[in-house]
Amino acid sequence: MTFQIMALIMTCAGCLLGLRFIFAGGSVLKEWGVETTPGSLILFRRIGAMYLALALMFFLGRAAAPSDMRSAVCLVMGGAITLLAGLGLFEFLARRVGPGVFRSVVGEAVLAAGFVWVWWDGQ
Repeated sequence: MTFQIMALIMTCAGCLLGLRFIFAGGSVLKEWGVETTPGSLILFRRIGAMYLALALMFFLGRAAAPSDMRSAVCLVMGGAITLLAGLGLFEFLARRVGPGVFRSVVGEAVLAAGFVWVWWDGQ
């Protein structure tokens, strides 16, 4: 897998997540088994903006040549997304979210593995 492919996957995922968090955050909360409140929807809209920003960053940087900066981006994204997956599992085990969170956890684990793979392979 190449960085360009991972960047395009992240662009698509970031756009989908960002738009869903901004316009349909309640459906994500319902899927996870979490009560929808005005405060949680405010946070989801703000997080959605960050996902859209990440999508744009990866789209604009998709053709970046191998460099220390690109390696750092891959490692940081791999680590951050692994942390998201771990937090999802933690919240499930603490019984604060329902089994619907596993859909997110699996997607995050695959995405994190892709970034680590690209870093390791150097492509």
